[in-house]
Amino acid sequence: MNKRRWNNFSTFDALKIYTMNISKIISIPGQSGLYKMIAQTNKNGIIVESIIDKKRIPAYTTQKMIQLEDVAIFTTGEDKPLKELFQTIYEKENGGECISHKQPDAELKAYFISVLPNYDAEKVHVSVIKKVVSWYNILKAAGLLDEKEVELTEEEKVKIKANEDKANVVKTNAKNINAKPLKTAGSKVATQGVRKTGVA
Repeated sequence: MNKRRWNNFSTFDALKIYTMNISKIISIPGQSGLYKMIAQTNKNGIIVESIIDKKRIPAYTTQKMIQLEDVAIFTTGEDKPLKELFQTIYEKENGGECISHKQPDAELKAYFISVLPNYDAEKVHVSVIKKVVSWYNILKAAGLLDEKEVELTEEEKVKIKANEDKANVVKTNAKNINAKPLKTAGSKVATQGVRKTGVA
């Protein structure tokens, strides 16, 4: 997920972009760690690379593989996409690592509540929490969750400024519309017979 954010639209010589991109990251049951899809070898085979040690191995679509981008966590409301949860954890930890998956169950549950208060405790078992925090730390260690500053091109600056100006115009128009007093038949009747002194 590449997510841009600006702290100040008026001074945007550079911007921060999250390098988080889990679209090709998978988990393979029976294999530890996470893998990145590199290439397709044939109709049923792909080459994957370990996020941890960079070793490449063949994998097959007949195997049960979990694409992180498709994972969502059960909550008492709408399911929470995993990449959004990673973003929450990243911000909570100020870009650092999170709790270890080896911590006691009680600590893991308490941590999960702190980042996803409405998670469904009946459906989300400790084993899932361990996977989530383990995956986060693996991606963090590999530099796949970090943010970096990039310089904007002149064309990008012009586009951003145009969008900002357009947004300001819309906001101003909306403010002016709300500021105008509404004239209704009822208000006209109510003011009849009232002198400028305010005494009827």
